[in-house]
Amino acid sequence: MFNKRIKIRELLATEPAGQEVTVMGWVRTFRNNQFIALNDGSTNNNLQVVLELGKFPEETLKRITTSASLKITGTIVPSLGKGQKMDLNAATLEVLGDSDAEKYPLQPKKHSLEFLREIAHLRFRTNTFGSVFRVRHSLAFAIHQFFNEKGFVYMHTPIITASDAEGAGEMFRVTTLPIDGTAPKNEDGSINFKEDFFGRSTNLTVSGQLEGELGATAFGEIYTFGPTFRAENSNTTRHLAEFWMIEPEMAFYDLEDNMNLAEEFIRYIIKYAMEHNREDLEFLSQRLAEEEKALPQDKRSEMGLIEKLEFVLNNNFERLTYTDAIEILRESNHNKKKKFQYPVTGWGMDLQSEHERFLVEKHFKKPVILYNYPAAIKAFYMRQNDGCAPGQQTVAAMDILAPGIGEIVGGSQREERQENLENRMKEIGIPVEELWWYLDTRRFGTVPHAGFGLGFERMVQFVTGMTNIRDVIAFPRTPGSAEF
Repeated sequence: MFNKRIKIRELLATEPAGQEVTVMGWVRTFRNNQFIALNDGSTNNNLQVVLELGKFPEETLKRITTSASLKITGTIVPSLGKGQKMDLNAATLEVLGDSDAEKYPLQPKKHSLEFLREIAHLRFRTNTFGSVFRVRHSLAFAIHQFFNEKGFVYMHTPIITASDAEGAGEMFRVTTLPIDGTAPKNEDGSINFKEDFFGRSTNLTVSGQLEGELGATAFGEIYTFGPTFRAENSNTTRHLAEFWMIEPEMAFYDLEDNMNLAEEFIRYIIKYAMEHNREDLEFLSQRLAEEEKALPQDKRSEMGLIEKLEFVLNNNFERLTYTDAIEILRESNHNKKKKFQYPVTGWGMDLQSEHERFLVEKHFKKPVILYNYPAAIKAFYMRQNDGCAPGQQTVAAMDILAPGIGEIVGGSQREERQENLENRMKEIGIPVEELWWYLDTRRFGTVPHAGFGLGFERMVQFVTGMTNIRDVIAFPRTPGSAEF
């Protein structure tokens, strides 16, 4: 059998005792025609392979170049050199794939993240991205495990949809009609989508929430975990045009139940990564500390990466209303000294990331859950709170704010009262008749229900300490960029 091999991570966890093994991987470095640093992607740590001088043909040695792939069988012995506890003394060596060392763009030296984005198809081979994507995998696995343990049903909601769940209008259109101007037109000159594949205008989804609510009102508790799309022309370190979302929806939940679940969920997946990816997180923590040395003192994080993650695990999240948060921000010295880029103008304003981070990092010094936001700045499906003062209508919405990143979760209790929901839809211009299927959940056995959304890449960013969201997804889709 060709693939009778042991992975390097597993091998390095054993004690060297003369065992014969087969390993396969890629060459990181080859020095003195004798020492190969071999890596197979299971860990950042390399296995040192020792070639006996004169044992292998010269033409074979010339093919052992950076990124060439090898199959090696030999004996594991205690290492005589510093930096590793074992060596593999090679008995046989086969070059599986050659690599032109002069053309290979990832030379064994430090590369900038900007450069690595230009060769995103190869950046997984670096230590930084090896760690990031192993952590990403663990977080994804933990998400499924968390909801499975709680009896949630995993639901695949459609990627092509005719509805705009967020009402933002920033969507990618899906069509088979020609784009050269010859598409069929209506009398008013607009495109006649009845001639299109689906017989109507369709887009890539911005959220699986509305369909998720349909599932929750049958199964009780569901979650989605899939790609979502926003055609928002934002060239920032926090935005992607294609990203992954986790969206649980729960029947018989109110806002407090929703906050409790979200807090437990965040703790669970962070703890899983801490337990299963400690080595990668320690590497990323060191990398972040080195990166921050170049920043001015006031721009550096007060906590290291591991410390920040433990901080989230060990502190109950502070809960306060949007109204209380506005008062804290308005009365803060930071605001009075005009240190905010966006001044705190008062009740009704949409909080910016700098305001959210101030509450978490400076004021409370712990994760924060804000709730009961003004209805005017939130989506149509959020439950309107009763007994609000005139001009201060709030909805049962909540956002979870985390250190270093700001908002990481957004959710709400959903408006289960059909009349209230329809009135709100009409108020902001959402066609009631087009969402008849969504309103049916309010006609036929409506229940209090709630849910939230977690942008997966934001969570990966938080856990890995990466400062640019483009560095936590394999092939980032951003304005002007869809190369790989």
